[in-house]
Amino acid sequence: MFKATPNPPETDPSSSHAGLDPQKLDEAAKRAIDHYLDPKPQPKKKQPSSQLFSVAESADTETLLADLSETLASANALLGDLTFDLEGSRRHFALGVQQMIELSELLANRALDIVDPR
Repeated sequence: MFKATPNPPETDPSSSHAGLDPQKLDEAAKRAIDHYLDPKPQPKKKQPSSQLFSVAESADTETLLADLSETLASANALLGDLTFDLEGSRRHFALGVQQMIELSELLANRALDIVDPR
């Protein structure tokens, strides 16, 4: 009986990978498996914030405390100038607010000393 297609050549099944490095094949297989079966966790998307201002997430504690201390010192100076232009109950109110700012500044400076003693 006549066969329309010839028989395929007989080859050794292991010879198809004979010229390849088995270690590189193992590494490639591991990368492929890791890619499909062990994906890296996707970074969480930030929810859009309704805040107008925000603090950088990369800011360290020392930087935050130093900025807080400077902001409180500025508020203290501004309120100090304003207080001397006021009289009566408004002046007492402003002096009370100034005292709270000074106490907050002391707390911030103490926290800064604990974080970075100089």
